[in-house]
Amino acid sequence: MTERYDCHYCKESLFGKKYVLREENPYCVKCYESLYSNTCEDCKKPIGCNTRDLSYKDRHWHEDCFKCFQCKRSLVDKPFSTKDEQLLCTECYSNEYSSKCHECKKTIMPGSRKMEHKGNSWHETCFTCQRCQQPIGTKSFIPKDNHNFCVPCYEKQFAMQCVHCKKPITTGGVTYRDQPWHKDCFLCTSCKQQLSGQRFTSRDDFAYCLNCFCNLYAKKCASCTTPISGLGGSKYISFEERQWHNDCFNCKKCSVSLVGRGFLTERDDILCPECGKDI
Repeated sequence: MTERYDCHYCKESLFGKKYVLREENPYCVKCYESLYSNTCEDCKKPIGCNTRDLSYKDRHWHEDCFKCFQCKRSLVDKPFSTKDEQLLCTECYSNEYSSKCHECKKTIMPGSRKMEHKGNSWHETCFTCQRCQQPIGTKSFIPKDNHNFCVPCYEKQFAMQCVHCKKPITTGGVTYRDQPWHKDCFLCTSCKQQLSGQRFTSRDDFAYCLNCFCNLYAKKCASCTTPISGLGGSKYISFEERQWHNDCFNCKKCSVSLVGRGFLTERDDILCPECGKDI
């Protein structure tokens, strides 16, 4: 007598019928599809044993239902993308959502290399120097008037030349007496410190930081002997070839300020009228 071979769920005989094994247990096709078949995302019908079950991220489709949401072409064995859980062929996705090249206005296909700058995108082969037309790639470039230039071409066409070193000024720079300088070239004539960003003055067309100018050329205060720069609106007193800082122009005896007042002299000293009345 032949041993029975029944469906694990409904117990109907599987003799002479198609069946499916699951975890080593046999199921008739009807029971298997009822219990275990996935539901197609597109048509919402079960995906039977006799058709391919195509899956993507825990979602399932019949082979005939696995198609582009826009153009309805089959995506079986083809590259595809998703947007808002909808399947899209590469062409439809690119036309709808991919960046457009700023130069040629064509779609930049997913997976292809693109260059980006200030919200615009280019095909790698379209991102070229406006002057030499060579691809810029990952090299440095300088934008000007809605065009991009490689650094050598920009320097040849637009950059000013430093009056000191005669090399192009590509970034920043300083203008002094209507002439351009690199910041690194605009130095104090005496101490060679950079003058960019600090106060300076000049003598005989040579630029000096305030310290060097004062030490070299400024008159010395007759009282404290430190330099009187006279720069930036600072005031000083001059009398008989001698000079004083305003704050130093005081009576030698009582130290009262003599700025705007009468005063007397005794040898190298200055005195207020009260202290000088006994001279």
